[in-house]
Amino acid sequence: MRIEKLHQWDVSYAEARELQSALCEKIRLVPLKRSPRLIAGLDCAFSKDGKRICAVIIALEFPSMEIIETQQAVLKVKFPYISGLLSFREAPVCIKAAEKLEATPDVFIVDGQGIAHPRRLGLAAHLGLFFNKSTIGCAKSRLIGKFEAVGPDKGSFSRLTDKEEVIGAVLRTRTNVKPVFVSPGNKCGLDDAIRITLQCAIRYRLPEPTRLAHGMVSKLRANI
Repeated sequence: MRIEKLHQWDVSYAEARELQSALCEKIRLVPLKRSPRLIAGLDCAFSKDGKRICAVIIALEFPSMEIIETQQAVLKVKFPYISGLLSFREAPVCIKAAEKLEATPDVFIVDGQGIAHPRRLGLAAHLGLFFNKSTIGCAKSRLIGKFEAVGPDKGSFSRLTDKEEVIGAVLRTRTNVKPVFVSPGNKCGLDDAIRITLQCAIRYRLPEPTRLAHGMVSKLRANI
């Protein structure tokens, strides 16, 4: 899979924030032109000693959810934990795994934030620019934003807002189960992000692509 070369990763904290502010201007929140054929799930995890990070990408046929390809990568951690700059820790290993893909997914669902981020550049948005593909952030918890209570039924959602801007949705993927936090990353609208996440949440709280990627990356983490 072809990856854009947007910037280097050996940057200071101030440079990372400046890059986020500049890159968020390149994000395109536009409706999908067609239904995806291949959807990839992407998740990463740190080794127990925190010195290495691994990533797994699983490409699935949509809507059958048949696994087409899996790829993984492991790198040394080179950027410290700083709230709001997590993509500078996690994106390099995600990109390394994506570079191995023979298939080219139409949409990536990333375990993380899209534009639901203080500078509108969470991991899914950041990767969306490098991949030049439609990306969706599906996070287990909120980073920023306010929202109203979400109804109990599958498909219920509340818009997530920050400074009067809609940045995502709090989405119930299973009835009476804790919701997930969905936001577009790049080349995707919020309505698309909600719809695809729901279509992929066939049996569990998490959409199938990221659920499978999470399971595989957890095993990979245990082995390193």
